Amino acid sequence: MLAAVLYGPGKLEVASYPDPEIAQGEILVKVKAASICGTDLRIIAGKKTRGVRYPSIIGHEFSGVVAAVGNEVENFKPGDRVAIAPIIPCRNCFYCLSGLENICINRKAIGYEFDGGFAEYVRIPAIALASGNVFQIDSKVSFKEAALLEQLSCCLNGQRKIGVGLGDTVLVIGAGPIGLMHVMLAKAKGARKVAVSEPNEKRRLLALELGADLVIDPRTETLNDVSCRETDMGFDIAIMAIGIPTIVNDVLKVVRKGGKVSLFAGFAEGQTSIIDSNIIHYNEIVVTGASASTRQDFTQAMLLSDSYKINLKQLISHSFTLDNMTAALEVARSAEGLKTIIEFN
Repeated sequence: MLAAVLYGPGKLEVASYPDPEIAQGEILVKVKAASICGTDLRIIAGKKTRGVRYPSIIGHEFSGVVAAVGNEVENFKPGDRVAIAPIIPCRNCFYCLSGLENICINRKAIGYEFDGGFAEYVRIPAIALASGNVFQIDSKVSFKEAALLEQLSCCLNGQRKIGVGLGDTVLVIGAGPIGLMHVMLAKAKGARKVAVSEPNEKRRLLALELGADLVIDPRTETLNDVSCRETDMGFDIAIMAIGIPTIVNDVLKVVRKGGKVSLFAGFAEGQTSIIDSNIIHYNEIVVTGASASTRQDFTQAMLLSDSYKINLKQLISHSFTLDNMTAALEVARSAEGLKTIIEFN
């Protein structure tokens, strides 16, 4: 089969690769669409190494069709349209038993420990099927949209941590794919006002189209000025959908007393932020992170996509075939568009 094989940091080659062989309890999926994620770019650059093997096939956001099933597989058959939640929990550790399977200490992932979706075929291991990580997708949802369900599920996890709800005022920092998903989710959850800070004009306009009530150009307007003008006490919730260490304090200052801040996006390796803890202390601000997602989040992402409450199609800006992987990666790195998809026949 044709696959994008990672031989080491900066060494990704599209080449012929042995077809996966499935064993008992496993299925073989013919990939139809795979999305390039920022994490993939960090893995390729060697900036993320945990769980990464060489050589291996990465790609954890993908969907496809079941091509073959192993013995004792009962819930799937060839021809089924599927999407895969890549994080496989052990279901037995302290975190799994506490409802935090997304940070399972024994977790494994497709696209890391197991070969992923930048290939014509993917072997789905038995532990993924046993854990319920494979989902049948509705025929009205395209494979390209289904490839974005993993990212949407991560946003659902992040918003669950901070309790976005009816009547809230929400500030989203960054209008990339993640930020725009947060905009749509916040509006779907009943947020009264959603503001988006983004320097790119095209992305600001798309944010308005997808439900934002107002947009901010941080080059010409400060978050504090907007907060004073648009809110009485400050925003109820702020979500940092882009990892910029220098603006954390600015974000903390525009959240009301008792408000919540999600440091949703991680920083680049080696970057840290100097946080004024007095802002958190005296204003009793809740600050939380968000890592990956649970199988329940993935299920909810599917329901939101099936019901058209979240428009994933508008987040897809570029599509390439696997033999044009180099060009696809260049577009993804440039942030020229939004989501870049690798499509397969």
